[in-house]
Amino acid sequence: MRIAIDAMGGDRAPGEIVKGSVQALEELPELEIILVGIEEKVRYELERLGKYPRDRVTLVDAREVIGADEQPLLAVRKKKQASMNVAMGLVKDGQAMAIVTAGNTGAFVAGGLFIIGRLEGISRPALAPVIPTFNGDNFMLLDVGAYVDAKPENLLHYAIMGNIYVQKLMGKESPRVGLLNIGTEAAKGNELTKNTFNLLKKAPLNFIGNVEARDIMNGAGDVIVCDGFIGNIILKLLEGVAFGIFSSLKRELKQNVRSKVGGILLLPTLDHLKKQLDYTEYGGAPLLGVNGICIKSHGSSNAKTFKNAVVNQAFLFSKEKVNEKIKEEVREYSNGKSNI
Repeated sequence: MRIAIDAMGGDRAPGEIVKGSVQALEELPELEIILVGIEEKVRYELERLGKYPRDRVTLVDAREVIGADEQPLLAVRKKKQASMNVAMGLVKDGQAMAIVTAGNTGAFVAGGLFIIGRLEGISRPALAPVIPTFNGDNFMLLDVGAYVDAKPENLLHYAIMGNIYVQKLMGKESPRVGLLNIGTEAAKGNELTKNTFNLLKKAPLNFIGNVEARDIMNGAGDVIVCDGFIGNIILKLLEGVAFGIFSSLKRELKQNVRSKVGGILLLPTLDHLKKQLDYTEYGGAPLLGVNGICIKSHGSSNAKTFKNAVVNQAFLFSKEKVNEKIKEEVREYSNGKSNI
């Protein structure tokens, strides 16, 4: 299997991106990678690593880079030789099965839509991270910002795609699908959630009804569906709260001798909690609903995070034929024959 890597995307590119990609090669002997970026910079990082499987690494020169603050659509249209766009083109042309990038999220979504294109039967793609919960489980939240607006049929497609992903890659036979809302009652919410509720209730899914935001981190569902505006707010709130809690604990445990001693005693427990809630174990979020495998790793990804995006997301996505299954289920659902 061949995966295209945007070697120039992210805060720590190209060093950590190249390093993580090589680590993925070491873990997966059947994997080949195409490193797309400014060739001399990418080659320098490879040589710094010393030994690596040269016969499974291809370099593609791309002289432009899409910055984190660039306007997404403009960057996709104007910067034809940007590393992300060139990598997307390799997927479009069938030279690679997937793209993995830690670059500009907006450009990633725009590139997935306008370079690779939508998956047959899907009206809108969704950015769908897997989020760890306090009880040691996880759930998929979608959409978290591919589109800020949505129609009920879009959210239905999100539910179908998330259901298949969680079945195939997370091993949950009958995922619990919930609709994010301001209350659990069927009549709660705005027109979007009310109409979506009715669609999901009729769909051949394990639909558990409305789910409140306060319950999602306690494992209330396996697939949580919402529009991209709400999803993005939820995601950033969770990131901010997690960072704030651990920063506050660190500060308080350094206050005096007593708290320092207590901190030493609590260290194993805190390390376990931090690992339990560590997003780097998942590596990245898939853009579901495009006609190719597109994985967005975190912008500040280190080598471990990026390696996991390649191994735990892109590789398994292809191996489990998730896109083929999504097309099949959407087609059968449209014909009234689905057994999701």
